Amino acid sequence: MAKKPEEIKPGLPAWQGTFGDLMNLLLCFFVLLFSMATMDAAKFEEVAASFSNAFSVFSGGEMAIGKGALIGDGMSQLTQLSSYVTSMGLAQSGEDSDSTETSVGEMEQQELMEAAEEAQMEASAELAEEIEQALEQSDIENLVNMNYTSQFVQLDIQGSILFDSGKVDIKPDAIPVLDKVGQILESYAGGTIEIEGHTDNVPMGGNGKYSNNDELSSGRALSIFYYLTEHTTLDPAKIVHTGRGQYDPIADNSTDEGRARNRRVEIKIYNPLSAIY
Repeated sequence: MAKKPEEIKPGLPAWQGTFGDLMNLLLCFFVLLFSMATMDAAKFEEVAASFSNAFSVFSGGEMAIGKGALIGDGMSQLTQLSSYVTSMGLAQSGEDSDSTETSVGEMEQQELMEAAEEAQMEASAELAEEIEQALEQSDIENLVNMNYTSQFVQLDIQGSILFDSGKVDIKPDAIPVLDKVGQILESYAGGTIEIEGHTDNVPMGGNGKYSNNDELSSGRALSIFYYLTEHTTLDPAKIVHTGRGQYDPIADNSTDEGRARNRRVEIKIYNPLSAIY
């Protein structure tokens, strides 16, 4: 007589059900711990960076892993992820300290701005060093003052060297100085150049061509612009000329010495990292 086959009971074996329940409990346990934790933003970024360098998890972006809100954009989503984790921890814990008020994204943005400012300052310092050497070699360092910011290197020429009082015609004695300045600009100014005319606060006389200091400062800046574009290979499209009049003094207008310093022409050479290069 043939043996009757065993009846197969429907459903999973009992041990698999127990195992599945255990896994669910462990998952809920770790999710609960994660939701109550406060993520250290600096350590999180270090861990993410180490994973990126060691395994290139994020380097390929969506082409490497696939599209998604946090995966598709690759490394650019780390800021959003860390901000989300930090804010979730704050919501659960109710903490309101100064160290956690600023989001990770804002901190990273501030760090990037500071790094960019530092890089721009270094670029201006290197450019200023080269221009200073060129001024010394041209033997005009006593006639042209130089300083710099994170955006540009600035050359200042006193108005008495360039123009007669109330005039915009360049003095013949100033031509050699402008020629040497033009050579420096050709060598080191690859981007935007800004020419600014400045005056003191003494009102213009009514008999001259220009009725006020605004017109005089603009005319002087334009005269320098015309000379440089006619006697150098500089691109006129990259040269900006403006008149600032009496509104940006660098000295006290109540003294003769201060007024003499305020009558000047500034030439700003923007560095390659500046916003308007």
